[in-house]
Amino acid sequence: MKILVTGATGFIGQELCRKLLAEGFLLRAVVRNERNFLPLEYRVTPECEIVNVGDINEATDWQKALIGVEVVIHLAGIAHITGDKSTKLKFDIRRVNVEGLRALATASAKAGVRRLVYISSIKVNGERSDRDHPFNEQDAPAPGDLYGISKRDAEEVLTGIARQTGLEAVILRPPLVYGPGVKANFRSLMKLAQTGFPLPFKDVKNRRSFIYLDNFIDAIRLCAVHPKAAGETFLVSDGEDVSTPDLIRMIAMAKGKKPALFSFPLDLLRVLHVIIGKADAYDKLTGSLCVDSSKIRNLLGWTPPFTLQEGIQETVRRDVR
Repeated sequence: MKILVTGATGFIGQELCRKLLAEGFLLRAVVRNERNFLPLEYRVTPECEIVNVGDINEATDWQKALIGVEVVIHLAGIAHITGDKSTKLKFDIRRVNVEGLRALATASAKAGVRRLVYISSIKVNGERSDRDHPFNEQDAPAPGDLYGISKRDAEEVLTGIARQTGLEAVILRPPLVYGPGVKANFRSLMKLAQTGFPLPFKDVKNRRSFIYLDNFIDAIRLCAVHPKAAGETFLVSDGEDVSTPDLIRMIAMAKGKKPALFSFPLDLLRVLHVIIGKADAYDKLTGSLCVDSSKIRNLLGWTPPFTLQEGIQETVRRDVR
């Protein structure tokens, strides 16, 4: 089976390519331009082709990239959006995340690709869940930012093309994906937890779902090949929800540090975060976002290869920055 992977140079894409090659799949890895590259180990493997398609948008020419491909795994897109809500950003994110997916799905169907696995986001469901009622696939989408909206719209585009053409669409909505090389908020929390300095989160009582990189890749691979995955949407996670204080403790202990947490009024903590322009960070540190991943477990028989604790330990162990 030949698989096309977009976003092959990213945090998830590089490890996905490595695992697919190790399992004997034929691989075509997509890069956007010459500045993007994959590790040398991919280039010297005859089972892996590197294809440059330029920028991904409504005008991308996918014809040559899709020759002989049976499954497409679409990871590429604009992801890390800060506070920028400019008209240009709205245009760019729709052009890449929605119209880029439309062009790829249309070209895939025309080229005879059997299945397209689309990596969406839990942000399609929303920014926060009830602590005791996790998101599931039956919930009405309620995205709260430009990124979540673009992912919801892309899902709708893909399912529409699938209905019209017979292309098998599979959608995966992960929460935050962590692992060696993780960036952004999770990396910032890792750095804080590993200092050993006292942190004011002892009284936070939230619950959050995460998914370890290797667990997520295992789920992607299964969705690329399992007959029962066709036409389905899956929420995926490690299956173990954790509070921010407990996550900090796990990170610190994995580093051999003694976790230090103290009580601090949460209302005041929020005010301080607002003052320094970090209100979003406060919401993520104290809010709940839980995922029910029972559908993929029951329908496809998927079980995460690693526990949350094992994932945290491996992430900390291999953190070299």
